[in-house]
Amino acid sequence: MARLVAQRVRIATVEVAGEVIARIGPGLAILIGIRRGDSDEAVEKLADKVAVLRIFNDAEGKMNLSAADVGGAMLVVSQFTLYADARKGRRPSFVDAAAPEEGAQLYLRFAERLESHGYRVELGRFGAMMVVSLENDGPVTIVLDSDEI
Repeated sequence: MARLVAQRVRIATVEVAGEVIARIGPGLAILIGIRRGDSDEAVEKLADKVAVLRIFNDAEGKMNLSAADVGGAMLVVSQFTLYADARKGRRPSFVDAAAPEEGAQLYLRFAERLESHGYRVELGRFGAMMVVSLENDGPVTIVLDSDEI
């Protein structure tokens, strides 16, 4: 089950080693976690769902529009810590997170699938220490798991 957190943003950036490597606004900032054993199908399912999710306001202030409807972009950042298990002790375990090779491949597959929906997609740097900055619009934050959609 791949997992994501999507935040409706006015602007979002990713910085690595003091350099901004990605920037969007407005659109969705997406943190995606890949679990051991996840498949192309799981990440494609998530991408297809978030691509059409109606979480942007229409003229009446109701969430009736998708990111595509408002000309939004997508900022995608790999986030293995979405699979933190903190049930025991004080230090989280990440044993459920995919191995780096598997995670990187599925992370890129997710981004490609969003691009196939016509989105401009900006990426964080897989495996890097990043500073992710965003201005959450709403605030609106949605959590999706591939096996629940």
